[in-house]
Amino acid sequence: MSKTIGLISGDGIGPEITEATLLVLKEVAPDFKYIDLDLGGVAIDKTGSPFPDETKAKLKEVDAVLMAAIGGPQYDNLPRDKRPETGLLALRKELQTFANIRPARVFDSLANLSSLKPEIVRGTDLVVVRELTGGIYFGQPSSNDGNRALNTMVYEKSEVTRIAHVAFCLARKRSKRLCSVDKSNVLNVSQLWRDAVIEVSKDYPDVELSHMYVDNAAMQLIKDPKQFDVIVTSNLFGDILSDESAMLTGSIGLLPSASTGDGSLPGLYEPVHGSAPDIAGQGLANPIAMVLSAAMMLRLSFDMSKEAAILEAAVEAVLAQGILTGDLGGTAKTKDVSEALVVEVKLALTNA
Repeated sequence: MSKTIGLISGDGIGPEITEATLLVLKEVAPDFKYIDLDLGGVAIDKTGSPFPDETKAKLKEVDAVLMAAIGGPQYDNLPRDKRPETGLLALRKELQTFANIRPARVFDSLANLSSLKPEIVRGTDLVVVRELTGGIYFGQPSSNDGNRALNTMVYEKSEVTRIAHVAFCLARKRSKRLCSVDKSNVLNVSQLWRDAVIEVSKDYPDVELSHMYVDNAAMQLIKDPKQFDVIVTSNLFGDILSDESAMLTGSIGLLPSASTGDGSLPGLYEPVHGSAPDIAGQGLANPIAMVLSAAMMLRLSFDMSKEAAILEAAVEAVLAQGILTGDLGGTAKTKDVSEALVVEVKLALTNA
C-alpha cells in the first residue's frame, strides 16, 4: 500500500525516536513515502512560527501525520501564541481532530513497574476515547478579573454524537464493551451527554453500553482496571482519566495516542510523552511509544491491522526479552531497542 506520511521529528529526543521508528515501520510498510514537516521548537528556530505556513500547505499532500515530540525549556518564556504547544493546537485544529484515542496496556513482563500491585494491573488493556474540541476548555463565557473567575462547560448534541460513534466503532473491533463516563447526577451537560450516547447506542446493538460517574470511574481504574475495555468521555474528564490510566502501565514511555476526525483529513499519531531534553542526543530515549503510535496509524488510518499487529507483537516480544531502556529500569540504548524490534518484525514476516 502506497501512502504518504507527514513526519514531524520535532524537538529533544524527537529525531532519535523518529529514526528508530522508521527503521521498524519500513519493514511492514516499505511502500510508504515521507514528507518532513516542521512544527514546534524546530519550526520556531527556522521561521519564528511554531506552525509555519509551509507546514500547513504540506498537510494537503499527506495521508496521515506521525509526530515524535515537541517543546523544550528554551521556549518557555516566549509569548503563549509563539510557544511550541500552540503549534500543536493549531495542527489539531487544522486537521479537525475531535477524538483523542489513548490506549493503556500493561505488558505482562512489565507489570511489576506499575505503582499498583502486579496482580491488580496485569492484563489491563483499555482505551480512553476523549472528546477533544468541546467542553469546558473551549466554552464561553470564560473570564478572570482577579476576584471572580468563570469557565463554561458546553456541549452540543452533535459533538457528543460524533465522539460516541468513534467509541462504539472502536469497541466493536475490540471486546464490544463501552463505558460512557459522565457526571449526570449533577451536571446538565452530562445529562445531555448520557442521553446522546444512549441514542447512538441503538445503532450498535452488538456493543454492551454501561455508564459510570467520573468520580467512581477514577476509583475503579485504581481498584480494578481490567473491568474496562473502551471508555468514552468528555474533554475535561478524559484529560484526567487518560493520564490516570497511563500511570497503570508503569512508564509514560510506552504510551501511544491518536487524534482523529471524521476521516476526511489526515489523522495525527504521537507518543504521549514529551521531548525529554535532559536525555536528548544521548541515544537513551525509549522509541516504543512512537512505534506503537505508528501501529495505531496503520490500523486506524489505513486498515492495515495485520501489519499493526506485527509491530505490537514485536514490542511485546522485545520487552519480554528484557531489552529495556532506562525509563523501564534497563540499560538498553534507543538503537538496541529498534534493532531488536526489526529482528522480531522480520521474523514475523518470514513466518507469515
